[in-house]
Amino acid sequence: MGQKTIKVKVKKKKLKVKRIILCLLVIVFLCLSVNYLIKMPIKNIYILNNNILKDQEIINNAKIQNYPSFILTSSKAMKENILKNPYIKNVTIEKKLWGKVYITVEENRPLCVTEDTNELVLSNGIMVSNDRFLRDLPVLINDISSIKESFAKGFSKVDNDTLSKISQIEYSPVAVDQERFLLYMNDGNLVYITLTKIEKLNKYTSIYQEMEGKKGIIYLDSGDYIEVKEDPSKTNSQDENNADKDDSNNQNENTNDQEPNTNNSDENQDNIIEDQE
Repeated sequence: MGQKTIKVKVKKKKLKVKRIILCLLVIVFLCLSVNYLIKMPIKNIYILNNNILKDQEIINNAKIQNYPSFILTSSKAMKENILKNPYIKNVTIEKKLWGKVYITVEENRPLCVTEDTNELVLSNGIMVSNDRFLRDLPVLINDISSIKESFAKGFSKVDNDTLSKISQIEYSPVAVDQERFLLYMNDGNLVYITLTKIEKLNKYTSIYQEMEGKKGIIYLDSGDYIEVKEDPSKTNSQDENNADKDDSNNQNENTNDQEPNTNNSDENQDNIIEDQE
């Protein structure tokens, strides 16, 4: 019976060793898995909704151009870094499985370019150098530093299509309205607008159609009326017609003046002949 007891004890030791080895393997596997996950880099970066900034610029701003650790790189840190760019109004970052990062941005829109310093005025009121050589933007021809924030807030409500129809913007305040502007349109019209009524400008296309090709001054700051200019081509043609009439009248007068002189000369010749006789 003593020998049987010894055999049972040996089996229990073997079972304990197997369990220990199994536990060690599990621990090693977990450690390797955690280490792999921590060191796993960002594999794919997707930039969405950007129009002005290039994808690589946003990636550089987020400081993930070297594809760092997917786990250790926080979305909060990336967002804070991207928001330092004056062109960025808002950003949303989403991290998905297998190292994918989605960055969706909302940009501050350029409203115009200053004539004297060649700077862009953005929709957040910040002025930046026009190093991107953006076109189809109106030119701001005078200083708006006193109402820069109000200007940016107001003109950011103007849609891109209408903004592209403006050639120049002139700050033109009066005693009763310190937020009044004069807009020189590409089609030759002039528009007076105040910032409190700036959204009326988005109806410019329909207003222009009602003018039926005529040019004039559109007052949207007060009264909402149009002062039609006289067509210069018609004025010139009328002036030419009047000039032609004046020339023909002058010629007729000269002709009439010459005819009596001829008769007088004939009478003088008759008198001379009679005297000779």
